[in-house]
Amino acid sequence: MSTAILLVRILLGLTFIGHGLQKNTGWFGGNGWNKTVESFANMKLKPPKLMAFFAASSEIVGGLLLTVGLFTPLASLFIIVTMVAAVITVTGRNGYWINNNGAEYNILIITVSIAIIIIGPGIYSLDHLLF
Repeated sequence: MSTAILLVRILLGLTFIGHGLQKNTGWFGGNGWNKTVESFANMKLKPPKLMAFFAASSEIVGGLLLTVGLFTPLASLFIIVTMVAAVITVTGRNGYWINNNGAEYNILIITVSIAIIIIGPGIYSLDHLLF
């Protein structure tokens, strides 16, 4: 079980680090900071710079903490909040399926993050080592 949760934590954590860096720096094919702020402004999120900062930071910090298994419930919560915001602002109005830009991906990530909170980080984590 601990090996399985380690694999899930690493993949989910690194994916979210990547998503945050796409927003913040443009790495991994992302839009970068200016276009991220512009897209947040187009979605009527105010103030757009602050909202973009929170989104990118939550993804990077949550992903990093989840990857190493430190403060795992908090890390999962960062990811859950980010995905709930995505459902509310972008994908939720398009239904469930991702082929229609729906909330499928977001809901899957929310569910996996909740499962990590319930199951715990496993023995291969800094939480287990330190606490």
